[in-house]
Amino acid sequence: MPRTRKGAAVRKAKKRELKRASSRRAMAGHTWRLATESLRRSEVYARRDRRQRKREFRGLWILRLSAACKQRGLRYSEFINGCKKAHIGLNRKMLSEMAIADPQGFDAITQEAKAALA
Repeated sequence: MPRTRKGAAVRKAKKRELKRASSRRAMAGHTWRLATESLRRSEVYARRDRRQRKREFRGLWILRLSAACKQRGLRYSEFINGCKKAHIGLNRKMLSEMAIADPQGFDAITQEAKAALA
């Protein structure tokens, strides 16, 4: 059986990788080895930052809720505890959106949370 070589397949794979790395600066966009390292590193950063984005948004929602609760004479931790005791099943994202877009509805929820605490 004759020996087979992967010439065309390897060339195609390299071309595909170099095309993905073409926006990189200097040798990382032109050299095969540096391009593959750069792409691998960028995939790691992308995965890490997808998780960090979720954390940052949750922090933003908590910050908004904390400010809205302080305006109504309640601490954030008390508000969340009151919501749990009152069986209010809204998550922090929905509560923060409600605090911005529907202040009357948020007032009603804070009243229920206060009543559950007492």
